[in-house]
Amino acid sequence: MKWTKKIFRLIIIIFIIIWPIYMLIIKDNENLHKREEPWKGIITMWDYPRLDIEKGTRYNWITDIIEEFEKNHPGVYVEFEPLDWKKGPAKLEAALNTSTLPDISPVATEYEYMDKDILEPLNVYIDEIGKDTFRYQTLEAVTKDGEIYGIPFMMTTYGVYLNLDLFTEKRVKPPKDGNWTYKEFVEKMKKLTFDGDEDGEVDHYGFTSFIESNKYNLWGFLLSDGGNVLNEQGNRYVFNGEKALSGLEKVVDLKYKYKVTPESFGIDNENESWTKFYKDKNIAAYPTGSWACIILDELKKSGEGFNFMVVNYPIGNNKIPSLLNNSVAAYGIKKQEKEKKLELCVELLKSIIARENQLKLKNMGVFSVRKDIENLYPNNPEMKKFNNYMKYSRGVPRHKKWREMDRIIQNQIRLAIIGEKTSEEALKESNNQINLLLED
Repeated sequence: MKWTKKIFRLIIIIFIIIWPIYMLIIKDNENLHKREEPWKGIITMWDYPRLDIEKGTRYNWITDIIEEFEKNHPGVYVEFEPLDWKKGPAKLEAALNTSTLPDISPVATEYEYMDKDILEPLNVYIDEIGKDTFRYQTLEAVTKDGEIYGIPFMMTTYGVYLNLDLFTEKRVKPPKDGNWTYKEFVEKMKKLTFDGDEDGEVDHYGFTSFIESNKYNLWGFLLSDGGNVLNEQGNRYVFNGEKALSGLEKVVDLKYKYKVTPESFGIDNENESWTKFYKDKNIAAYPTGSWACIILDELKKSGEGFNFMVVNYPIGNNKIPSLLNNSVAAYGIKKQEKEKKLELCVELLKSIIARENQLKLKNMGVFSVRKDIENLYPNNPEMKKFNNYMKYSRGVPRHKKWREMDRIIQNQIRLAIIGEKTSEEALKESNNQINLLLED
């Protein structure tokens, strides 16, 4: 009996000692299991259309990537919402002002969004990917005060497209090596403005374009004499002097002095201007982005297009082409409360810049952000030119009020083009309005 009691007491003592340790281990295992459980839920994402010429769809590239991502992450769903190029910027701006931005959006190169309270700084994740993965100007476009606020995913720029069939018909030579002065440009545009059906009215024009906020097709002319929008410090508006006036006069003179544009120049929107060039085929020179090269190639192959080439903007007093452009597109991630969700958002963006997905950008007429895919179009000489022209692009001003400034100046330029104001009046009014905006 004594031995039995001793054994029983020993068992009780052991139980008293071991049980709390056992329960602690069990609880730790449960907590560990909870910590390791993957996040599940919805990631919201907005983006603009990107025409895939091979498949004829505008969102196929990104939706294919999303579908693969969801397959690899059961329980995670990406709720994708298309943006319209015309209304999208205003929708994003409204979402910013009401704190309703989606988890992922194409805003990371826009200065007003570059804030730790709005977007997640992604330096740690960029280091994981490797900064050397990216072409140098792409990370610069998403960086403010040393913080990287987005992951770049494509690049583009502007050039001037020529309808070579019209050049041949009027026996006009395109610019040698793709470079010409403004004077040479005007002389050629005069010869390419003519009455094609001989009914006594001009129906073919040397040039046309359009003017809209957030679009910079005409700025290769506006900046050609050395004008700048802001000073070097980025805090003072300077598109108001002789260089700015000279650049604007070059655009206005095409319509009123040299008469090489349609009467609707300045009134036509982007779609109307583009239709005159690619479909009606009554415009000899038209400035737009690299995306158009792929479309014109396909039209030519189908027998519905024409022979074309891409050249630089006419050179002015600045001696080299000067373009204003949102040349880098990048996604930003809004401030996240859950780290696991943030990591999944980053993982989705990592898959977007994976080599196999970046190679597919060739179907959209844009360029990869990766250094190891610099020659995405080895057999397309016109796209090679665009790759070279990117060195002439300067980014839009990095100012938190750039969107409002852009609306003001583009509207005043349009008023000068349609003849409602002189060039001097348009520049003076934009200067007054923007200075008031900056003082506010």
